[in-house]
Amino acid sequence: MTATNAAIWFATDGYDPVKKGINGRRVAGESFLRGFFAHGEVDEYVSFAHSRSDHAAFADLARASGVTAPLRGVRLDTPMALRPVDVVHYPAPISSTELWRRAPEGAAAWALCGITHTTATRNVMQCLFDLRSAPQMPWDAVICTSKAVQASVRRLMELAEAHLSQRFSGAILPARPLLPVIPLGVDCAAFQPDAASGSALRDRIGAGPGDLVAVSIARLTPDEKFDPLPLFLAMEEAAATWRAEGGGKLHLVLCGQFSEPLWQEVFATAAARLMPSCGYRLLDGADPAERRATLSGGDVFVFPIDNLQETFGLAPVEAMAAGLPVIVSDWDGMKDTVTPDVGFRIPTELPRTGVSSYVSHRYLGGTDSYLQYLSQLSAMTPIDVAALARALATLARDPALRARMGAAARDRARRLYDWSAVIPQMQALWGEQAAMLAHARAKGGPALAPREPGLIPVGPAVEEMFAAYPTAFAAPDRRLAATGTSGRASAAETFELRNYVARRRLLEDPARIETILAAYAATGPGGATEAEIAAATRLPTAMIARASLWLLKYHFLQQVPG
Repeated sequence: MTATNAAIWFATDGYDPVKKGINGRRVAGESFLRGFFAHGEVDEYVSFAHSRSDHAAFADLARASGVTAPLRGVRLDTPMALRPVDVVHYPAPISSTELWRRAPEGAAAWALCGITHTTATRNVMQCLFDLRSAPQMPWDAVICTSKAVQASVRRLMELAEAHLSQRFSGAILPARPLLPVIPLGVDCAAFQPDAASGSALRDRIGAGPGDLVAVSIARLTPDEKFDPLPLFLAMEEAAATWRAEGGGKLHLVLCGQFSEPLWQEVFATAAARLMPSCGYRLLDGADPAERRATLSGGDVFVFPIDNLQETFGLAPVEAMAAGLPVIVSDWDGMKDTVTPDVGFRIPTELPRTGVSSYVSHRYLGGTDSYLQYLSQLSAMTPIDVAALARALATLARDPALRARMGAAARDRARRLYDWSAVIPQMQALWGEQAAMLAHARAKGGPALAPREPGLIPVGPAVEEMFAAYPTAFAAPDRRLAATGTSGRASAAETFELRNYVARRRLLEDPARIETILAAYAATGPGGATEAEIAAATRLPTAMIARASLWLLKYHFLQQVPG
């Protein structure tokens, strides 16, 4: 099972929405890990991380998820310890940093597997460009969570390749990474509705048996999720239609958190003005009980996304798992997840060619922030209000249709989007990557050769990039002798005075520095070379060289003339 395993590149920012803040990327990351722990068929779970605290957090999540298999932590600066695991799963599109991390070990040392979340940020767009100019290989992969995202990633790569080919006179670029479509998953069992909780919510908002309760769970920000005003307009229009037919009252329940206090007033004021005949209630999206009540008490889930920040739409899948019919915008991943048997997709538009280019350029150049960029484009993204109103009215008047769609939604979520169905797809991809690696290693060739670490172009060794800076470079065969230290601070005290601990990066352990200084002092005025001190102390020569430079810097050593 090693061939279908992947080490998890782990940092709490990608997997802990409780500590780091709720957003789609972290919620999806945490859900993936729990899904992997529950359904992964592996011999061990491997974390690949910067720090002990990250390894510990990974282990805590694993044990809390019931993992009994072995856990192994590998530091990012000792990557060959990943073996026998051949794939690293990265929680975002592959960073060029990770490709350069691999380069000194050879391009076939391991394969990288990234995943898309939002692709609208300048950083992600730059990342995908850099991917094509960094040492990316055909066995690397970027999972696209929807066909729409796959198309946008391909287009970004086409534009990058066109530029690089023109810039470098028809240069032939290596093959792109694999770009499979694998959806985000959910734990369907966690979204089973609770009748008592749902009934209590309906009582709380004053919804009668004949009323329709439309619900949504989302970040409540027009900048990054959806503008609520078109939904309010559609709610009022649907309410008028249903009322004319003798129907009940429409209610809208939004469960989420406001990114900024100003949006709470905007939502409330607009709701009162644009849908005065409808009920309106806000619930705290940070409270799991409120999220459960929302999905348990609703009749229909609404998710009218009009924002480029969205790429998949995890909330509608969760609603489907809870057995709710869904009304979503015809947008990104929801084109894949929401079919006519489970709900309605409402038509959307984007500006035609040339109309919005200035917005992209202002964002690229730093004039506009990411939120300003998203907000301006959202303002030019219509969603068909009339169609949204018709969908609401249709489901309001037809409880049997709601029941059929809800049942179909639950079945579709279980079949296609439960982690038990998604994790095997990811493991199959990792197995494909491992097989490509094995073939490449067997074939060999210069493209697989390890890169000289000091010649990495985005971070070369100091002596390569800064050769013109110093008077000279430290010669390995020079002789160094201890200076007189009586009456001055010791090496250990000097180390402490400088307070290197403040940066949490020590050039060397102070006790070893004292040992090395004592070894030099024992050689007398004739001194010794670094190699001679290494032999005397049985410490690595590179360690002796680094400590010797520090001792020279603070005049505990001096070079012996000649």
